[in-house]
Amino acid sequence: QVQLAESGGGLVQAGGSLRLACTASGSIFSIDSMGWHRRAPGNQRELVAVVYSGGTTTYADSVKGRFTISRDDTENTVYLQMNSLKLEDSTVYYCNVNSRRSTWSPVRNYWGLGTQVTVSS
Repeated sequence: QVQLAESGGGLVQAGGSLRLACTASGSIFSIDSMGWHRRAPGNQRELVAVVYSGGTTTYADSVKGRFTISRDDTENTVYLQMNSLKLEDSTVYYCNVNSRRSTWSPVRNYWGLGTQVTVSS
């Protein structure tokens, strides 16, 4: 089993910045991808950003140029630097990790409990 510990959410004024962090621990042999999703209308989860093991990143169009995702493989930690925050960025952000517990194990998907980001005017 893998546990995800998220931190960094909070209240910030529009135009401000926050940095989210998520550390994975437990039965981890390798991590394929680490990313962030957020709660969207209808209680769906939408991709915000993801970083793959080779360093490739993908961003939602709505955050390109404002958010930066990075990972520290020595600490099994993923960061999301959020700049120029807008009111519409307010929601719950969830860490997502795809990892294996051995060379021959299938990739499993794990979610954090979520951290609230609130952007005020």
